[in-house]
Amino acid sequence: MKKIIILIIMAASLAACKKSSDFLDGQAITLNEELVFTDSARTMAFLTGIYSDIAFSFTKGRWSSHGNTEQATDDAEYNYSGTGQGAVVLYNGSISPTIYSSATMLQDFWNTPYANIRRANLMLSKLPTTPLSAELKERVKGETRFLRAWYYSQLMVCFGGLPIVGDNVYGKDDIIDIPRETFANTVKYISDELDAAAAILPVTYPADIDYGRITKGACLALKSRVLLYAASPLFNGGSTSTNSTLVPLVSYPTANVSYWQAAADAANAVINSSQYSLLVDNTTKPGYGFYNVFLQRVNPEYILGYYRAPNRDMEGFYNPPTRGGAKNSMATQDLVDAFPMKNGLQPLNADGSVNTLSGYNPSSPYINRDPRFNYSIIFNGANYFSTTTNNQAPVYTFVNGTGSIPAPTQTSDAFGVGTTTGYFSRKMCDSTISSNSSANTNRAWPLIRYAEILLNYAEAINETGQPSLAYPKIIELRQRAGIDAGADGLYGLKANMTQDEMRTVIRNERRIELAYEDHRWHDIRRWKIAMTVSNQYNKVMKITKNSSGTYTYERLESIRRHNFRPEMHLLPIPDGEVRKMPSMLQNPGW
Repeated sequence: MKKIIILIIMAASLAACKKSSDFLDGQAITLNEELVFTDSARTMAFLTGIYSDIAFSFTKGRWSSHGNTEQATDDAEYNYSGTGQGAVVLYNGSISPTIYSSATMLQDFWNTPYANIRRANLMLSKLPTTPLSAELKERVKGETRFLRAWYYSQLMVCFGGLPIVGDNVYGKDDIIDIPRETFANTVKYISDELDAAAAILPVTYPADIDYGRITKGACLALKSRVLLYAASPLFNGGSTSTNSTLVPLVSYPTANVSYWQAAADAANAVINSSQYSLLVDNTTKPGYGFYNVFLQRVNPEYILGYYRAPNRDMEGFYNPPTRGGAKNSMATQDLVDAFPMKNGLQPLNADGSVNTLSGYNPSSPYINRDPRFNYSIIFNGANYFSTTTNNQAPVYTFVNGTGSIPAPTQTSDAFGVGTTTGYFSRKMCDSTISSNSSANTNRAWPLIRYAEILLNYAEAINETGQPSLAYPKIIELRQRAGIDAGADGLYGLKANMTQDEMRTVIRNERRIELAYEDHRWHDIRRWKIAMTVSNQYNKVMKITKNSSGTYTYERLESIRRHNFRPEMHLLPIPDGEVRKMPSMLQNPGW
């Protein structure tokens, strides 16, 4: 199938589009609103420009071409340590309302969504007079309203209640002073927009060229995510402030289980649509469907994707040095420990001791693990395509290891040289190519996939006090993962779990299933566990090769401490925004 061609027409946050490059003859032309919206092709190109930023938060090179929020979590260590780097600012806790001016890359938390909200409002205001057909106008309206809601949702999870600009299109000379809406009204606004968009958008598109556009299912899926976030401990009566004025701006004032039920119902609406399913393939290899879904631009699991030309995006970002990669984000021992064994049992107990029932052997820690582990982590001795051998070859991460052939002919992947954690990330990478190969992969970035919806439902329904209803969704994920069913058919899950026990399972399942898909940073904040998991040193694994050919495994702490303060549960609104809008109240603690 063909993808949507991304033609970007840039627009500043509070200014109409001014110039673009003419895609027909390459000559610079001046574009104003009349030229854009009296031409059907340019009108659709303007809509594509709003689409073009939907992956801004997911983008692996979000900051300085190599930073992302994942490196501010317990899942990944960053390859850079400069104090001006966006990821460093997040993980070392130096973020502040004024840092947006010096660490300009962090401005995208606020500016990118609002710039695109303005684009959407401009599109909606001009749409009735465009030369598009009545049918296409209606569809474009639905797509645009979804995109506007998407950008508001990105703001909501970071800042709480927001200034809602409605349908207004402000110019650069307008004086704007809009107070923040309550959190409840912000959630309602986004949900209502998604309902309205869903009502007029198709379930599928008949033409291949429209594959990847917003569908009814994408609207329902985003609503599921928004309501899950809203029901979470941070927002569901969990404000970190005691200020009676601020509390309703940053959360529901009091906790209510009905918010969890609403989130469960929203996820169930997607499930009951029967439009999506997990990509399952346990025949090629156990869990192969989990690996392959990220390498298929057309698949039954993607509800919303960011469609790219054939590329080596992930390989360039994650691959080890011997494969030509930048290894910008290296997996931690914390994430490695989260993966269960192939029998579904956790390798370690809560106190860190070995779970003897799991079959885990600390001397051979990577044997018989959940197949998702093998598709997510490059560990010592794991095979990955090498241009040197033109085949699969081991990656060696032990101390003084040199990759698949001896130094100095190949850059080292060794601990302390190539990797600071003992691992590299493999998630979403095509292991049949490498960053330094010439081949590309046809992929789309997963912005919302069906696996998330199953996890959304399981989490929400468990929080209503019905853990038994969460079992089928977790089992569905574990079956696709290639985990053994076991004699009881529970795929390693304990029978008759309490709500607390199921919560622990669901959170861990979400962590490993959605690793590196732009979820962990939001999850640890909304669950209010960041004060624990992000106030410590990430764990790493130092591996030493013995003269006998065996290995010694030593758990250590990273040299970089993560720092998280209570006020960081919500990001600070940029100081410049607060100063120019007197009605804007800053988030608690900032």
